[in-house]
Amino acid sequence: MPGAADHLHFDLTTLPQAARYKLVTGIVVPRPIAWVSTLDAAGHVNLAPYSFFNVMGSDPPVVAFAPGDRSDGTPKDTARNIPPGGEFTVNLVSRELAEAMNATATDFPAHLGEPQQLGIPLEPGVSVRTPRVQGSPAALECREVQTVVIGATRIILGEVIGVSVRADAVLDAGKHYLDTAALDLIGRMGGRGGYATTRDAFTIDRVTYEQWQARTAAPDAE
Repeated sequence: MPGAADHLHFDLTTLPQAARYKLVTGIVVPRPIAWVSTLDAAGHVNLAPYSFFNVMGSDPPVVAFAPGDRSDGTPKDTARNIPPGGEFTVNLVSRELAEAMNATATDFPAHLGEPQQLGIPLEPGVSVRTPRVQGSPAALECREVQTVVIGATRIILGEVIGVSVRADAVLDAGKHYLDTAALDLIGRMGGRGGYATTRDAFTIDRVTYEQWQARTAAPDAE
């Protein structure tokens, strides 16, 4: 184990929001990116990226992402488009799509759909009405189950009811094995514009308590 080192402690309850943001986003890395597609009441497609995102369970499968609010306290377009029980699609972002994803972070007016303005092809949803990004290597079709608001943090929880995965990343459809490296997904790092790829991976086997006991048992006395 690494030796002891000096640490600086920050009391987040006394710091301004900008400082809190810098600290937590610089520590919790890499964060997967939810490129969320939604439909407004008029049928316009909104597409926006959020890096406060992850999967929270598998029975049922649940994802959570935090679109936050605008500076004036009103919900962003994505949050407005997801009412209780509303549908949305989380498109995962590959390295190839990084620049297009970043472009959709532009604050377009609500009636101007990002995919149309930026020329991002879409595919119809299968289990939900919301479309998916055609080039996304994997998409999670979701239905909102709960929205939690804590201060200015808005967290949307969605049950994943359908998954679309690019065929070349499926190793065994019957056993549901995927080639994660083939997805070539990216994650958000700290700082301005920092991203990381997910291809530099390593494996560590888990051990049972019995295996741990066997490995750490003292040798028999002679």
